Amino acid sequence: MSTQGLLSAQKSRLEALRQRHSVLSNKVEEAHKSPSTTDFYLRQLKKQKLVLKEEIEGIRESGQASA
Repeated sequence: MSTQGLLSAQKSRLEALRQRHSVLSNKVEEAHKSPSTTDFYLRQLKKQKLVLKEEIEGIRESGQASA
């Protein structure tokens, strides 16, 4: 795959991760509003957000290093 193709794939992956992170952010906000939300569920959502954030940062850093 060409460098251009890799960059395009990386951008697509980054956008998909950002979108999933946004969806999780909304879920966390809604969970905070709901009195029936368990602490466990909220922690799981936040962990998922953190994993996505770390993956996003990793992609961004690797993109800057190769640029």
